[in-house]
Amino acid sequence: MVDFIDIDENKKDDYNNIVNHPLQSYEWGEFRKKTGAGIIRQAKLSGKKIDEAFCLTLHKTPFLKSFIGYLPKGNLPTNELLTHLLEIGRENKCIFIQLEPNTTEIENLKLKIENLGLVPSAHPLFTKFTFILDITKNEDELLKDMHPKTRYNIKVAQKYDIEIVEDNSEKGFDAYQKLLWQTTNRQGFYAHTPAYHKTLWETLPKTPKKNELSYHLFHAKYKNETITSWVLFVFGDTLYYPYGASSRIHREKMASNLLCWEAIKFGKKLGLTKFDMWGALGPNPDKNDPWYGFHRFKEGYGGKLTEFVGSYDLVINPVLYQTYKVADKLRWAALKFKKR
Repeated sequence: MVDFIDIDENKKDDYNNIVNHPLQSYEWGEFRKKTGAGIIRQAKLSGKKIDEAFCLTLHKTPFLKSFIGYLPKGNLPTNELLTHLLEIGRENKCIFIQLEPNTTEIENLKLKIENLGLVPSAHPLFTKFTFILDITKNEDELLKDMHPKTRYNIKVAQKYDIEIVEDNSEKGFDAYQKLLWQTTNRQGFYAHTPAYHKTLWETLPKTPKKNELSYHLFHAKYKNETITSWVLFVFGDTLYYPYGASSRIHREKMASNLLCWEAIKFGKKLGLTKFDMWGALGPNPDKNDPWYGFHRFKEGYGGKLTEFVGSYDLVINPVLYQTYKVADKLRWAALKFKKR
């Protein structure tokens, strides 16, 4: 019998050494607790050491007396782990557990995953693609690898004397929240609530440390007015760009281009090796896709378009799973109708 043990703060460093993404970090789990999600953070015990660690969040369904489990960006699941997750799911009245492994080893993995009893997710949550930039290159090499238009836009922002600063203060966060509200309303995207973002800002450390997820709020300012704000994460050897917001005005100043360049230099200064731009469309993207502008912006920095293995569901209650899929489709159709 395989022993899985709960991970507390005393084992935080060992746990963070095993997981490989911010959404599996110890600190992210603490944040999700504060948002009301159930948290199961465990690792397999091998002798006196731990391995195969994971953080699973539990979410109450709005229309059934059941839960959905979510395990984003974990390692590729093994039979041992899936057996354990089945037990957890049954104990916690889960309809299914959604897994989105943080692995790019695509060949033969899809078949292997489906042979483990997983099915492609009815509603994937995390994007399957992202751009990952190698930031071990020197600045001249990084600039050379960029699209000419991206280099030009960086120079435009510099010409306008756009100032890039890190400001994690309450004033800085309020400026970000204001821009975030403008951005989501302008673009018509679904976004996390202001309370979610504030809890994230309050919870995560602001100083980068080994084996710890840290939060960094960067701003682009024009004449002392914040016109673009980005949230950056540092975890392991990687810089991440999960959230961003911009003003309706001064778009011609190209502040986001300069902010991204300064973020890259920030990562280099910390000795990081990669910049994960947290999402992209796939190869040959549709220019009419609402996310195409974000994809094209990120593509301009010369990163590698990287495909992950995808999103899969571990079905625990087949009958309720079918009911959930129908209800979820109806829910999203209603939300889209309201946006018209």
